[in-house]
Amino acid sequence: MTTNQDDATADEEFEEYADLGATTSNAMEIAETSMDRVRELVPDETLEDRIRQKSVHATGDPEFQYLVRFAGDPVRAGAEAVLDERPVVTDITMVKEGITGRGHSCEVRKAIGNGAELAAETGMTRTAASVLELDKRGVYDGAIATVGNAPTAALALADCIEEGTRPAVVVATPVGFVKAAESRQRIREAAAEYDVPAITTVGRRGGSGLAAGLTNELIHVASDARDGEIDLETAATEADRIDHRGAER
Repeated sequence: MTTNQDDATADEEFEEYADLGATTSNAMEIAETSMDRVRELVPDETLEDRIRQKSVHATGDPEFQYLVRFAGDPVRAGAEAVLDERPVVTDITMVKEGITGRGHSCEVRKAIGNGAELAAETGMTRTAASVLELDKRGVYDGAIATVGNAPTAALALADCIEEGTRPAVVVATPVGFVKAAESRQRIREAAAEYDVPAITTVGRRGGSGLAAGLTNELIHVASDARDGEIDLETAATEADRIDHRGAER
């Protein structure tokens, strides 16, 4: 039998670990073992590798690490946005509910539910209309913009970026057979052209759980930086390596 004091002590120990969703000794043991196995399959050298590891952890598929794409310096930018307590804006409720409440003080809000009149007037999807409505209010500027379900939300967000909106970072993994791959490609193109940091995946696979998991890893990186476990200024990134290789040439 455990006491409340034992539980409190355990919670204090758990606060430091890698899975911000694990709150019991059994859950912590499972999370630690799982991530140890993931690190045997995925490199652990750069901030981007942490996102690749989380993608494998979230999907249970070691091959998924090869489907993740990065624009700019998104892990560092995302972690800094978390430390600055910038809002996390998701496309739908499921993604919002997957964002951890631990390790940060960011407001977490969903787009869906906004823009009903615009959707009714134009016939566009509710998710696209909700993104456009929030963008009109300036919600996405400086925010962590996460799209896990709706390709049309990602397409609308790409339009907003092209029109001048500048999220702190975009995490886009909408799933499906219709417009999913195309929407993430649009995000990559807009991110590259307008210097918006972004994390996306290629192909049809993705989803709300993955988007929430990758966003939670940004929160975890920020938590590690806050606790002095890593230094965001000096942590290795793939962008740094590219710059270094270019300098050597």
